Amino acid sequence: MALSVTIIAKNEERNIRRCLESVQFADEIIVLDSGSADNTVAVAKEYTEHVFSTDWPGYGAQKQRALLKATGDWVLNLDADEAISEKLQQEILQVIASDKADAYRIAIRMNFYNQPLKYSSSPKRHARLFKRENTYFSTDIVHEKIILPEGTRIGKLKNSIMHHSFKDVSHMLYKMNKYSSYSAKTYIAKKRRPGFVKTLASTSWMFFRCYVLQRGFLDGKVGFLFSVFNAQGTFYRGIKQIYQDSDIDQLPNLAKIKEDSV
Repeated sequence: MALSVTIIAKNEERNIRRCLESVQFADEIIVLDSGSADNTVAVAKEYTEHVFSTDWPGYGAQKQRALLKATGDWVLNLDADEAISEKLQQEILQVIASDKADAYRIAIRMNFYNQPLKYSSSPKRHARLFKRENTYFSTDIVHEKIILPEGTRIGKLKNSIMHHSFKDVSHMLYKMNKYSSYSAKTYIAKKRRPGFVKTLASTSWMFFRCYVLQRGFLDGKVGFLFSVFNAQGTFYRGIKQIYQDSDIDQLPNLAKIKEDSV
């Protein structure tokens, strides 16, 4: 059962080598670049011949494009700033060989200033490993979802994907601003706009969930920092729905994303 790894990237020279080195056991590696200005493409070509350049229609559509280029029976979907350990590699090979499920959810563990965060990571396990046939990505410009065929057997893996999403505080603030704009546009298109009071309540709930319920306080000062930034992201997303960005039309067009991903 062949395994393909799909990776989308832009200006990920700092991260993508770590990612590609961690998946050299795969039968096929697909890298879809969207106009990097650094050496991302050159680095990727050191590890795979399947490197493609395209425009940027949004996360869901871009991951669907990469998926359409894969030929393996199984697909492992990674971001360029992610990597897998040897333990996760062995677990992936074992479950593919066992064929006990058709897709597997894998937890994501954040790393910040080289500190792995045990409690402040995403509480959800995302379906990152799956059989390719009849599977596709949603058209969401951010927070895309994998759509699995009806009746798919879904399992869970013990080991986590390591996520090196933020290189420093300024980078975290930059990405928070970008993602909140994407999310706000998605909600506006769906005509879902919260009031100011609801935005404040959601912000407070996000901090409480991350710091208390997920026990982010056990990650020390960094756990507190992540909880604050997660809450801020929720606040900015809500506020940008009430007070729209003046350049919101320059973000990827939802109709174009749907058209390109069919």
